[in-house]
Amino acid sequence: MEVTRRQFLNLGAASTGVLGGSALGFDLAMAKQVKQHLRIEGATVSHSVCPYCAVGCSLLAYTKKASNGKVELLQIEGNPDSPVNEGTLCPKGATSLELAVSRRRVPSPLYRAPGAKEWKRVSWEFTLDKLARNIKASRDRTFLTKDADGNIVNRCEGIAFAGGAAFSSEEGYLATKLMRGLGVVHIEQQARV
Repeated sequence: MEVTRRQFLNLGAASTGVLGGSALGFDLAMAKQVKQHLRIEGATVSHSVCPYCAVGCSLLAYTKKASNGKVELLQIEGNPDSPVNEGTLCPKGATSLELAVSRRRVPSPLYRAPGAKEWKRVSWEFTLDKLARNIKASRDRTFLTKDADGNIVNRCEGIAFAGGAAFSSEEGYLATKLMRGLGVVHIEQQARV
């Protein structure tokens, strides 16, 4: 039997692969019998848009009803059929699952009093009241009606606002209008930083 050079190289590569796989502890006979079950198998696919910036990358969200009856978000990935992102996502978009499902997410407001070493859980009512009082005090202390040249400016220079990249367009519009209404001039958006 005559073996060509190409057949010899193919046989050598296949043998090396089999020996390498066996040497690493893989049972190649068992590998054929194992059936892989995907976590998203049987899940409902919903189309969505990434919330982080104005590009509008398309997402696929996989959900499934859990045994307790609640709908569980399993996975979010880029939509390969989208002409905008063609299935790719930036680092922020790739982690968008963390917006909804994260073990590190703080479930309620925390407050650390001046001089205290520990954070304590507080109510939303306390948090919003404290925030409103601090904004009012800072605005009253730093509000300028006129600049050095005597021009009317009506601005607050003691407060800055940084919008979140997960803001929707409506939330960003509302936040900007609120800050402008307070006279805040230092306004930035996280997606541009």
